[in-house]
Amino acid sequence: MSASTQIRSRATTPAAPARPGQRRARLRSSITRWLFVVPAAVFVAVFFGYPVVKNVLMSFQDYTTKTFFTGEAPWVGLANYVSVFTSAVFTTSVVNTALFTAGSIVLQFVLGLGLALFFRRHFPLSGFLRGLLLLPWLLPLIASSAVWKWLLDQDSGALNQLLGIVGIGPVPWLVSPSLALIAVIGVNVWLGIPFNTTILYSGLQSVPPELYEAGALDGATGFKAFWYITWPSIRSVVSVVIVLGVVYTLKVVDIILGLTGGGPANSTQTLATNAYHQSFINFQFGIGAAVSNVLIVVSFVFAMVYIAISRKAVDE
Repeated sequence: MSASTQIRSRATTPAAPARPGQRRARLRSSITRWLFVVPAAVFVAVFFGYPVVKNVLMSFQDYTTKTFFTGEAPWVGLANYVSVFTSAVFTTSVVNTALFTAGSIVLQFVLGLGLALFFRRHFPLSGFLRGLLLLPWLLPLIASSAVWKWLLDQDSGALNQLLGIVGIGPVPWLVSPSLALIAVIGVNVWLGIPFNTTILYSGLQSVPPELYEAGALDGATGFKAFWYITWPSIRSVVSVVIVLGVVYTLKVVDIILGLTGGGPANSTQTLATNAYHQSFINFQFGIGAAVSNVLIVVSFVFAMVYIAISRKAVDE
C-alpha cells in the first residue's frame, strides 16, 4: 500500500467515540464557563436590560405621578413621541446637543493630544504633573459644577474679578443666552481633557522609537514626523477616543444642571436635560421616556461605530 493510500485511509477513518470520562470533563468545562458568564448576564439583564425595556414601554403610556397611586398608565401609542417632536424645546435641545457635543469633542481632543505630545518628553516633575492632570477627572461632577458656578458668577466670580483687573467689565457667563452654552462647553472640556490625554498618551507610548529614527534619516522631523509617523500609528486610538467621547458627552446632565439648569431661556437645554426636566420637573414620565429613547438610539449608533472600530483595530 502506498503512502498516499495510507493517508487517505486514515483520513476517512471515523474518529473514535469520546470516552465517558472525556464527556464528563467536557461537560464540567462547559458548566464552568457558563458559571462565569451567568452572573454577568444576570447583572446586565437586571440593571441594564430591564430599565431600557421599561423606559420603552413608558414612552407609549401616559405615565405620571398619578400612576404611582393608581397603578394605571393608559396606553397612548405614539402620542408622546408626537408631543416631543412637535415641541419647540425639542428642536432647541437637538441643536444645543449637537453644538455641545461637537464643541466639547473637538476642544477636548485637540488639547488632550497637545498635552499627550507634551508629556512624551521626559522632564523633571513630568510624572507629578501627569498625576495632577487627573484631578478634574477624579472629582465628583456635581462638586466641579458648583466650583465652576462660583468661578463664573457675574458679580462675585473669580474669573470676572481677574478680567476686571485688565479693565474688562463683568461678563454674564451663565446668565446670557449667547454665552451660557459656551461657558458650559468650556467646563465640560476642562473635565474631559484628562481622559483624552491619558488614552492618547498611552497610544503614543506604543509607537516604536525606531520609526522616528528611520524617518529622521529621510528628513521627517517636527510636523512631518507627526503627520507621517505619529498620526497613522495612533489613528485607531484616536477613533476610539472620539467615539467614546461622543457617547459620554451626549448623556451629560449633571454638569449642565449644576451650572445653568438648562437655562437661560433653554439656551443650554440638551436632549439629556430635556428628558430630566420632562420626567422630574414636569413629572411627565412618558414624554421624558420618549426623549431619552431618542438619546438612546443616537448613543446606540455611536456605540456600534465604536465596536466596529475596536474590531478593526484588533484585526490590524
